[in-house]
Amino acid sequence: MLINFCSCCVNKMKRSGQLLEKIADYDNLLLAFWSAQRGKQAKAEVVRFRDDLGRQVSHLRQGLLDGSVNVEQYHYFKIHDPKERLICAASFRDRVLHHAIMNICEPCFESYLIDDTYACRKGKGSHKAVARAQHFCRSSRWFISLDIRKYFDSIDHGILQNLLERRFKDKRLLQLFEKIIGSYATAPGKGVPIGNLTSQYFANHYLGLLDHFIKEQLRIKPYVRYMDNFILWSEDRRVLKESLRAIGGFLRERLALTLNDDICLNQTAGGMNFLGYRVFANIIRLSKRSKKRFSDKFRAYEACFLNGEWSEQVLQKHMQPLIAFAQYAHADNFRRNVIERFGAVS
Repeated sequence: MLINFCSCCVNKMKRSGQLLEKIADYDNLLLAFWSAQRGKQAKAEVVRFRDDLGRQVSHLRQGLLDGSVNVEQYHYFKIHDPKERLICAASFRDRVLHHAIMNICEPCFESYLIDDTYACRKGKGSHKAVARAQHFCRSSRWFISLDIRKYFDSIDHGILQNLLERRFKDKRLLQLFEKIIGSYATAPGKGVPIGNLTSQYFANHYLGLLDHFIKEQLRIKPYVRYMDNFILWSEDRRVLKESLRAIGGFLRERLALTLNDDICLNQTAGGMNFLGYRVFANIIRLSKRSKKRFSDKFRAYEACFLNGEWSEQVLQKHMQPLIAFAQYAHADNFRRNVIERFGAVS
């Protein structure tokens, strides 16, 4: 069944060609620069690139056209949000390159993704995914919540390149993809760097095969995926248990991936954790972990302001997304309590 599905899937793909010239177009590279520098205008490498913009863009254009462009070294750092992650920051020139690629290639990736796939898509952020999950909670009795073990670290370079070859027929573009994919590895032939714009699209596309398998082979309509977190719903618990076995086999055989052990199969009436929220049919709350993260981050941000490390403007920049995340949930009393207890700026 799995092999037949993949052959069917390949036949449905319309391959796109003659894209590298569009990526290397001078105006597209300028647009990519303005996108890449947004919010980073004062950084030294951005200033250097901007001060020599014409030559930098021309050099990047020539490297794309003659195939000499290479991936520069990454800058590595760790974050704890909430678990430790190794982030790989590309050089500013490579960020311009990534934006230039996706300015042109995004529609090709987008056209293969199903409606119920979220993350790294316009109009399909986390809040839209949560709203869709709540919609399915209202109409289904059971759900199963799954995610992939060490997803970004486990993506297989050969499988990814093969999937891209099925989507794109421009040989020079495929060679560029191969350079980007091969510039990083967590093990031989494995892993894409968290933090790259291209990695986000590659990772979403990699699991597009799973999306079509669930929708077209398993015929599960109530389904939502946000990157490597995905949920299926059904009125019948047995359907979900059978789907779990099929999905586990598909991931191992076709994508060289493994499900995490913390599988949750339960009734929707009891609520479900998804993207930091506790989702019920009629209400959305913050999860316990999100409440702790909110309190910890709020106190840390206020401390940075009080000790003079941050200006009020910088404090507001960090607080806005934190508050916005909490505001989406039914958590007004909790939020007010944290602000009253630890807030230094009204």
